[in-house]
Amino acid sequence: MQHIIDRFISYVTIDTESDPNSETTPSTKKQWDLANKLVEELKAIGMSDVSIDDNAYIMATLPSNVDHDVPTIGFISHFDTSPDFTGANVNPQIVEDYDGKDIVLNAEENIILSPDYFEDLLLYKGQTLITTDGTTLLGADDKAGITEIVTAMEYLINHPEIKHGEIKVGFTPDEEIGRGAHKFDVEKFGADWAYTMDGSQIGELEYENFNAAGAKIKVKGKIVHPGYAKGKMVNSMYYATEFINALPRLETPEHTEGYEGFFHLHKIDGKVEETLLQYIIRDHDKDKFEARKALMEKVVFDLNTKFEAEIFEIEIKDQYYNMKEKVEPVKHIVDIAEEAMKALNIKPLIKPIRGGTDGSQLSYMGLPCPNIFAGGHNFHGRYEYVPVESMQKAVEVICKIAELTSQKYS
Repeated sequence: MQHIIDRFISYVTIDTESDPNSETTPSTKKQWDLANKLVEELKAIGMSDVSIDDNAYIMATLPSNVDHDVPTIGFISHFDTSPDFTGANVNPQIVEDYDGKDIVLNAEENIILSPDYFEDLLLYKGQTLITTDGTTLLGADDKAGITEIVTAMEYLINHPEIKHGEIKVGFTPDEEIGRGAHKFDVEKFGADWAYTMDGSQIGELEYENFNAAGAKIKVKGKIVHPGYAKGKMVNSMYYATEFINALPRLETPEHTEGYEGFFHLHKIDGKVEETLLQYIIRDHDKDKFEARKALMEKVVFDLNTKFEAEIFEIEIKDQYYNMKEKVEPVKHIVDIAEEAMKALNIKPLIKPIRGGTDGSQLSYMGLPCPNIFAGGHNFHGRYEYVPVESMQKAVEVICKIAELTSQKYS
């Protein structure tokens, strides 16, 4: 257990926050700090063909130790952390033998991680938790996944009695800003299929995710001295509220779950002369996804008609699509992961991802790629935590998948 803790902490204490406003890959120079460390670590544990390209995509190979043909499988995680909350100066806290009560993350600022609000904490009574100190995110998304993959490869190298085919490992930058797979060389990777270790609660196994788009609505106004503004000023911020209120109020993240889609207003930049609204659009169902985009365009048209002026402009860009379409034809790759969990007495939780993953884009690039739990909870914020036992189980799942794949093709 201590080995996993030490490895995980060595990763999360390196700031790798990505930047959506950057045009480079990786989007921040500091991502190279962990990327270069991972390259050296993969070499140190005995991986073959370890490489890192000009965009910080890392790949490595664990050669087969059987004499029959086995499909090449892969395991993938990302090393950037979300720009939603600071990832600088992460100071992990270790909570041993968790007692099911409130955890004081930061006494000075009265920041409490409480099971009264985060009920999932009670699943982990008696276990060892790693939390934040209340001032940063933790980075379990997805440094827990990286920890698990590296640890599993190290275990397989040190235990050649576990038979497996060729295994590929891939680590990517910029997943949190939707670019993690943009420059991933699927052909170079060379796997028949792969798994992202990027889920949350122990047992999660996912092969459905949102269809996703981003929308920018520009609202144009006209600034005039407020003392002489009657009949002349056009305050774009007031007009922006017309657009906001025209969308279904309950179809937002805080009111939806399961397969329910949403519109999410995540940023406003406003002044009298111009206001910019930034939305993300999400839905598992492709037809409903297209209908959501069409509704936003209709709202813009209707409001411009109502005010008899071209006040509103909209730009919508698709981001990724539901991987289900690409994974279902090769559903056996999900079945192998499910069988591996059951063999380890882990209850599989097969459910749709209410988000995205590198696996979605990779599936459409020709690498079918379901998602497996990495163990963390409350990603992207100060209340993030990960049970060490969940990370240990994820390591075991990786090893078991490799073993089962070899057996099934013997």
